Amino acid sequence: MVDQQRPQVEEINISNEMRTAFLDYAMSVIVSRALPDVRDGMKPVHRRILYAMNDLGIQADKAYKKSARIVGDVLGKYHPHGDSSVYEAMVRMAQDFSYRYMLVDGHGNFGSVDGDSAAAMRYTEARMSKIAMELLRDINKDTIDYQENYDGSEKEPVVLPARFPNLLVNGASGIAVGMATNIPPHHLGETIDAVLALSKNPDITIQELMEDYIHGPDFPTAGLILGRSGIRKAYETGKGSITIRAKVHIEEHANGKSTILVSELPYQVNKAKLIEKIADYVRDKKIDGITDLRDESDRNGMRIVIELRRDANPNVVLNNLYKQTALQTTFGVNMLALHDGHPRVLNLKQTLQYYLDHQVVVIKRRTAYELRKAEARAHILEGLRVALDHLDEVITLIRESKTTDIAREGLMTRFELSEKQAQAILDMRLQRLTGLEREKIEEEYQDLIKLIAELKAILADEEKVKEIIREELTEIKERYSDERRTEIVSGGADFIEDEDLIPEENVVITLTHQGYVKRLPSSTYRTQRRGGRGVQGMGTNDDDFVEHLVSTSTHDTILFFTNKGKVYKSKGYEIPEFSRTAKGIPIINLLEIEKGEWINAVISVNDFEDDWYLFFTTKHGISKRTKISQFANIRKGGLIALNLRDEDELISVRLTDGNKHIMIGTRNGYLIRFPEEQIRSMGRTAAGVKGISLRDDDIVVSMEIIEDGYHVLNVTENGYGKRTPAEEYRITNRGGKGIFTCNVTEKTGKIVAVKAVNGEEDIMIITAAGVLIRMPVDSISITGRNTQGVKLIRVQDEEKVATVARIEPDEDDSNNEEKEEDQQEVVEIEESSEPDVNEEE
Repeated sequence: MVDQQRPQVEEINISNEMRTAFLDYAMSVIVSRALPDVRDGMKPVHRRILYAMNDLGIQADKAYKKSARIVGDVLGKYHPHGDSSVYEAMVRMAQDFSYRYMLVDGHGNFGSVDGDSAAAMRYTEARMSKIAMELLRDINKDTIDYQENYDGSEKEPVVLPARFPNLLVNGASGIAVGMATNIPPHHLGETIDAVLALSKNPDITIQELMEDYIHGPDFPTAGLILGRSGIRKAYETGKGSITIRAKVHIEEHANGKSTILVSELPYQVNKAKLIEKIADYVRDKKIDGITDLRDESDRNGMRIVIELRRDANPNVVLNNLYKQTALQTTFGVNMLALHDGHPRVLNLKQTLQYYLDHQVVVIKRRTAYELRKAEARAHILEGLRVALDHLDEVITLIRESKTTDIAREGLMTRFELSEKQAQAILDMRLQRLTGLEREKIEEEYQDLIKLIAELKAILADEEKVKEIIREELTEIKERYSDERRTEIVSGGADFIEDEDLIPEENVVITLTHQGYVKRLPSSTYRTQRRGGRGVQGMGTNDDDFVEHLVSTSTHDTILFFTNKGKVYKSKGYEIPEFSRTAKGIPIINLLEIEKGEWINAVISVNDFEDDWYLFFTTKHGISKRTKISQFANIRKGGLIALNLRDEDELISVRLTDGNKHIMIGTRNGYLIRFPEEQIRSMGRTAAGVKGISLRDDDIVVSMEIIEDGYHVLNVTENGYGKRTPAEEYRITNRGGKGIFTCNVTEKTGKIVAVKAVNGEEDIMIITAAGVLIRMPVDSISITGRNTQGVKLIRVQDEEKVATVARIEPDEDDSNNEEKEEDQQEVVEIEESSEPDVNEEE
């Protein structure tokens, strides 16, 4: 019986095979098709198109060639995909409404802003644009690496030398598997200026880059960008949303009618579809007041005419157009690009830094290439110089040699020359023996010696490499930069017409200890009985909690005061709305606060009338009272609310009606209480006057508004605390040294917080090591002023309490029974043996 050979069958797990195959496919799409490289801003198809055009000699100073010729060359050599993908990519590079700086100079019909498609590739012609040649300059000088094409028959570049930061300049868009990129175009001059600044100052911040260099995207179709908050978020995190609006002009006519003229559209808006959509809305009565709509665009520019009825309010109609049509759109920024072959979401500084790093590599490789060429040429010239110095002997040796090989060997042996030098002597023409030619050889040799020294110096000093980069980038900027097209206006939130479209509702603004802010509807916090379980206010980390909670309206102004004495503002509706359990966004993404600044006070203002005041107190005891009207106009970059002296810091700000009592507490256990009218009203830029006279090495830790019926809560750095009735603090004059509020001993440590409480709140105690404890205020014993209090939190050796935050009852997320279980063991009150002294004014 003949054995039948069993066929080779490999058993595999189908789920593992599908997972592996899909991941391989996904990575292929991500790396080889859909995402641009951060160094040259190119996806493979764009890079292959430009490389093929350069290889074919279809450059900016040469004649146009048929697009079909270019597409065929790209397909045959480098890009094993459909011809439509290649041609569409090339068409986009030739459209002045798609690319900020076109990389392909197209001849023929390459589409229009109305959505018309380009003519077939057999009809159109193309060549590289001048600026595209800068992307490939020096590509033949060993500046970049090459890889094999799909069948191993050709070599293609891994990346282009890219003499300008193309990723930001022209932007990119692409959809991969599980991820997408959408990078807006930018102004060439601004982007190059940012690279130059980064090369000189590696520690420059994103905020400085935004303020001084790259102000925001610059779209080829111009338009208006509303606000800078979206730009800031995109530049800092790599993701953000930018609102773009058409540029319009309202014309008033003598007959009482008005006309809305649109001259610029948001980026990537189809003009024909926009007009069609507006006509549909007018027909369906969704937009009222429009009597005629026509497109008068021509080669001189865009012009959409919208005629209105005599009784129509043009601003209302325009607002409805903004709200319902593509006259206002949102560009979702997602700065995803390949870095070291891996997809990464990059912020602005990283994008610029990786480009700069690429240029350093390019310049070094080019310099090394030129050095090799110079040294090889100098080596030949050294041989020629030897021959010229021994001319008769060289001629005799060559004449007496029977063959070229014998002559070469004789030269190498007699004059200690290399084979290349000897061959160069044999190849030298007789005319080089003239005196003038001999001088040229000597002059060329001396020039090469200088060049070699310069090239070696460049390779030895990276600062010289960066100086070359700066010179070449400046040259690119001077040659190709133009005027900025897109205007950035103070955000849509600053537009009255925008505010009219936003419904006014009561909201709650929360700011956490770690700086996360969000907006919630007031209905989120329903009214409950005391002791109710409450609602979870936000999904914070274990080491984060809500520190500032303000009930306000979407149309109210929120003022944020920082420790450096600056004030920033935001409208209620400008603060993003999140779900009840969401964390929110970092406050630095909303406000342009500086490094080392943090928010010490959040105040809601409905009307900037002179009946209300802001009361300030600093770490060094300086206080000031200023009318709220002085803060009606605050720039996006903030405003100085208080001029600080020396190393002073703003501790607290309170909104008052001018008739409150102020309480200022210090680290060493002193407190002063005085009527606020004792400090006269001052201007915004005033430094203030002395609120409390501090003793040696003492500083202010808290300033509060106090009234009878309240208690003064003291918490020390070793975890002790107590409550004392406000009535025990007599009213004095401002500027005094204060009276004892707590017996500060080595056991208790210094005071870290003095709070005015009514017993309804919770407090959160945070140690320097990040340990938190939350407890109800009414569980803390009420004692006299000259006591050191009870133990509120047990701290480890050398650990201290860092800060104390008051949490309003609306943020209560546990009932009374849970609070009692969480309390630390309370130790007995230790009365101070020291008499009640130091009641100095």
